[in-house]
Amino acid sequence: MNTETKIAVIIPVYSAEKILDELCSRLTFNLSQITDSFEIILVDDSSSDNSWIKIKENSLKDNRIKGFLLSKNFGQHHAITAGIDKSNADWVVVMDCDLQDRPEEIVKLHNKAMQGFDIVLALRKNRKDYLLKKMSSKLFYLILSFFSGMKFNGEVGNFGIYNKKVVDNIKEMREPFRFFVSSVKWTGFDSATIDVKHDKRFEGKSTYDYKKLISLGFNIIISYSNKLLKMMIFFGILFSFLSLLIIIYNFYLKFTDQITELGYTSIITSIWFLAGIILSSIGILGIYIGKIYDGIKNRPLYIISKKTLNE
Repeated sequence: MNTETKIAVIIPVYSAEKILDELCSRLTFNLSQITDSFEIILVDDSSSDNSWIKIKENSLKDNRIKGFLLSKNFGQHHAITAGIDKSNADWVVVMDCDLQDRPEEIVKLHNKAMQGFDIVLALRKNRKDYLLKKMSSKLFYLILSFFSGMKFNGEVGNFGIYNKKVVDNIKEMREPFRFFVSSVKWTGFDSATIDVKHDKRFEGKSTYDYKKLISLGFNIIISYSNKLLKMMIFFGILFSFLSLLIIIYNFYLKFTDQITELGYTSIITSIWFLAGIILSSIGILGIYIGKIYDGIKNRPLYIISKKTLNE
């Protein structure tokens, strides 16, 4: 056991009151196999149940468990940011609170990191999710990889262990839209993946529905890539070229006396089609401008309303 290495485990919490006792118990046991110096940082993203009460109870039992309550629901990745900002450890583990990420796998992640990697990500080869969720997740990440310009693997999530220098650089990133995995990829440090076991959700069901997933994906594309803007230019050039061909063709028909009556349908169809392209392009451009506007407000990424006594 390494008595000098300090490990912090960051966990965003939302409506998990029935899971927290089991989560804290398994975490403290498994972290003790690695080091005596560790802390568990639970960030309650303004849960709708009694999660905050459970966090305080566990904190009183073990002062290595620390809790923070956000003033409102800022979102999972903002909660992760809050936890990271409060951490000061040699290694940081980020994981979900539903126990699908198994605390027992932290030992494996740490052992792999000791081989010289700054980032070790958990690869969930056999995800314990419904078939529809796994298929939609795979499709989602394929589309996301194409549009965002970054390669995403649906079998890899937030669960992983990260060196202090990785975390310190992530702390410097203060853009309003947060996506932890993208921030990790952007740092470019040496990384590795290891296969881990993936469990079924300990209790309840996920609050991450398809609407939130689509919204998250769209925000990632806008925040981390300008590919949509480039596609606007491409389609603009393409349709201009096609219009030129149509004009040349119509001139040919005119001078060969093949046009006897102007086509109402083709004119109306062209107007509506091109108007749709123009409005869509303006909308995409507006979204990018909106993201810039959100950024220059420079508002805090989260607000902590309460914290446990040991913090």
